[in-house]
Amino acid sequence: MTTRVLIVDDHPLFRQGLSMALGETEDLVVCGEGTCAQDAVDLSRDLQPDVVLLDLSMPGGGFAALEHIRACQPALRVAVLTASEDCDDVMKAMKLGARGYVLKGVGGNALIDAVRDIARGVGHVAPTLAAAILSGHNGAEGWFRTKEPDIGDPTSRRLAQLTPREAHVLKMVAAGFSNKEIARQGDMQEKTVKHHVTRILQKLQVRNRTEAAMVWRSAEPAG
Repeated sequence: MTTRVLIVDDHPLFRQGLSMALGETEDLVVCGEGTCAQDAVDLSRDLQPDVVLLDLSMPGGGFAALEHIRACQPALRVAVLTASEDCDDVMKAMKLGARGYVLKGVGGNALIDAVRDIARGVGHVAPTLAAAILSGHNGAEGWFRTKEPDIGDPTSRRLAQLTPREAHVLKMVAAGFSNKEIARQGDMQEKTVKHHVTRILQKLQVRNRTEAAMVWRSAEPAG
């Protein structure tokens, strides 16, 4: 299947380079380009892309565009593409429903992989930023405790697929325990823990332990 991508960024040379990079693949096609928040809203509605790559610092504001798009088209997968490495920006984007946070300095292949992940419904955050969030950098820990989980929310639906044992393992992973430590505390063999972790990644549609921990913490109630 071909994934249709909308690019919204106010820098023409950057848009051109990004469009060329995505155009070299067989499964990704750029269906439209915009330069401002209003373009993002209008083109998302008119073109119905599979993925929107949205700059944060464009005229009208990327956050405003993200909020409007998600409110009108909640199923549309929007990824922030920015130079900002501020954890507050990451948290705000995710809170508004972004499915990805990709840094502009990323290489072409990594960017293509990120777009493919987002198109498949797999959340993507630059690994260095994910690590900073999980370590509580810049007060990031607070974002993960903002609301009670809602079973109608996609994240909560994915978590609801976990068995009680898998949920326990994921909670331990989010707390920073290794497979060996989880096995010892849960009276399991380490290979059993590895099996649970593999199943957890599959059910949550994430690629690694860090992203799985982020899913858990994003739905963890306050207190």
